[in-house]
Amino acid sequence: MFSKKKKPVSAKIDTLIGQGTEITGDLVFSGGLHVDGRVIGNVKSDKDKDSLLILSEFGYIEGDISVPNMVLNGNIVGDVFGSKRVELASKARVNGSVYYNLIEMAIGAEVNGGLVHESPENLEPRQLEDKSKPAEDAPELATENT
Repeated sequence: MFSKKKKPVSAKIDTLIGQGTEITGDLVFSGGLHVDGRVIGNVKSDKDKDSLLILSEFGYIEGDISVPNMVLNGNIVGDVFGSKRVELASKARVNGSVYYNLIEMAIGAEVNGGLVHESPENLEPRQLEDKSKPAEDAPELATENT
């Protein structure tokens, strides 16, 4: 009577980044992207409102993610923006904030940052700053000799 059938997240995977692959620089895609490797840079979908990112437990992204639908089970260092659905599987580790319209978290998923609910209009593809280049105006860390 109260049960709802869970709508599975499925899409055609157009692009695969394998376990031994590392990409440095921003990545813009449409359709489906499956990441088993490493991406050092922002990941963003290209105007496709049904794009899907799948980050496996072996995957790693260092940069912001702005994709309508995503299933995350790897490590992310950066903020996550999901305008439709964000699913955090049991081995997901996010060091950053998650901005979502709809979220599902499995037991064991970890977010070291904020969880912020926003309307889909506020989460449309963001202009993300390039994480693959060092910030020129970043403050230098002071070191002390003791």
